[in-house]
Amino acid sequence: MTSSWSAPVVRWLPGALLLGGLVFDAVTPVQYTGDPFFATACVLAGATQGLRATVVTCLFAVAAIVLLTVGEGQIGDHRGIANVITVVVAVAVAVGVNRALERYGRRLATVRGVSEAAQRALMPAPPTRIGPLGIAARYDAAAHEARIGGDVYAAQETPFGIRLLIGDVRGKGMGAVGAVAVLLGAFREAADDEPDLLRLADRLDRALDRHKEQGGDETRFEGFTTGLLAEYTPDCATLRLVNRGHPPPYLITADGEVRTLEPTTPDLPFGMQGLGGVRSAPDETDVPRGATLLLVTDGVTESRDRHGTFYDPASRLPALGPLPTPHAVVDALRADLAVWTAHSPSDTDDRAMLAVRRD
Repeated sequence: MTSSWSAPVVRWLPGALLLGGLVFDAVTPVQYTGDPFFATACVLAGATQGLRATVVTCLFAVAAIVLLTVGEGQIGDHRGIANVITVVVAVAVAVGVNRALERYGRRLATVRGVSEAAQRALMPAPPTRIGPLGIAARYDAAAHEARIGGDVYAAQETPFGIRLLIGDVRGKGMGAVGAVAVLLGAFREAADDEPDLLRLADRLDRALDRHKEQGGDETRFEGFTTGLLAEYTPDCATLRLVNRGHPPPYLITADGEVRTLEPTTPDLPFGMQGLGGVRSAPDETDVPRGATLLLVTDGVTESRDRHGTFYDPASRLPALGPLPTPHAVVDALRADLAVWTAHSPSDTDDRAMLAVRRD
């Protein structure tokens, strides 16, 4: 990420190099020349600035080296000719680099547009309100160039209450996107059919198992999805949770208190039911009015600061004070994450956030 001071520095550096070349040529003996400054200014402008600024920089550099060479009486000397040729070659390189980067930028914009459209079609934003629940969601892909990844969330009104899903598919790329599509499709269909949350979880397991059988060996043996199913009862006063190896959600009360809803019994992720074992029962908790349920993926909880410390929403969010809407919760979380990771290495995982408030 470009810092606040580096952009102006890069913008004015070619001009500074041109000025430095003129000064160097003026204060040094005639056998020394500023052509390396002029050549560097041209190439740097081509790599960092638009076509117009690049052309202006290159014209100034060529004019400067020609006038200096003529003024020093070296226009017919091999040294003077070499200096002029050096700058002219740098001009050609600068224009070529500038055009190549401009084409790459257009292609990148096209890829981003297509991927954003695919992301919206695959995982449209949930409604901002379902019954007495206000909802806000945000997805930040680690691959900012593509803006698509392997995290998933959904909210759906069903005959059995309002149900939520958040998950994180192992892996990246189109394989992860395919698993996201399978998981979402299975959830949207089964959430309306299955009266029991555990049976809904089993349906998701079976759908991912079928998907894994169609993949390669790595997907078949190592593919899984951590996930969390949540269900508000029809009166929205009680919340049921089934956690399949996912980071726990957080319940934020109206006065800003944050409670981590750890599962009573840890369970295996979706897509690993073949390993056997008894599946855990849903956990229940009361939801007071004005409370917000915050569900996140591990891209949030595994974000690091410059010392390598993981981000902990349970300890960070109370300091932000009471947050009146689910959108305010999501915005505050993203802003705090930006502060937390400001001086850390680049993020390597997607982040999904889903906030649901009982009004």
